[in-house]
Amino acid sequence: MIVGLTGSIGTGKSTVAAMFAGLGAAIVDFDVLAHEVIQPERPAWEKIVAVFGGGVLRPDQTIDRAKLGDIVFRDPARLAELNRIVHPAVFAADRERTAAILAENPSAVVIKDIPLLTAEVARRMVDKVVVVYASPDVQLARLLGRGLTEEEAKRRIAAQMPVDEKLKFADYVIDNDGTREETKAQVENVYAALAAA
Repeated sequence: MIVGLTGSIGTGKSTVAAMFAGLGAAIVDFDVLAHEVIQPERPAWEKIVAVFGGGVLRPDQTIDRAKLGDIVFRDPARLAELNRIVHPAVFAADRERTAAILAENPSAVVIKDIPLLTAEVARRMVDKVVVVYASPDVQLARLLGRGLTEEEAKRRIAAQMPVDEKLKFADYVIDNDGTREETKAQVENVYAALAAA
């Protein structure tokens, strides 16, 4: 069973992914893959440097994600440009990782933690979609808790597909506005349904 897990920034998707992992799911984290594919000298790294310039590099030649984020979250065209570089590399890494998991355990529940999951991508890549929901006020509070200013937080929320749009193609919704225990109970119910499918 291949499952897409998504939400928007500040909805608590990483927390929910960790809960699924604790229940035995194999997690493929697209943020981790995105970090891996932009390591120095890899093809995506080379393209990012060519397009965005050496100013996005730290002294050790790794990409300064904060500097790059500041550029792309101010300009949708630049964000689209970055996505055109990174996404194909991430999808290739995902195919490799998923094949390795299923070769080892053909009946695994594979949870793909995909922040930018769209209905079109979901139809091609996964059997079911789980959306982690949080209200806009909770999203904003969580981002402020991470040290972002209110302006930065609102800009990042606005740069993503609204979580309400993702709800339209969800097979399961986990409401993460409540307590950790309430969220965990929902995750356990969804995992039981996925494992039985």
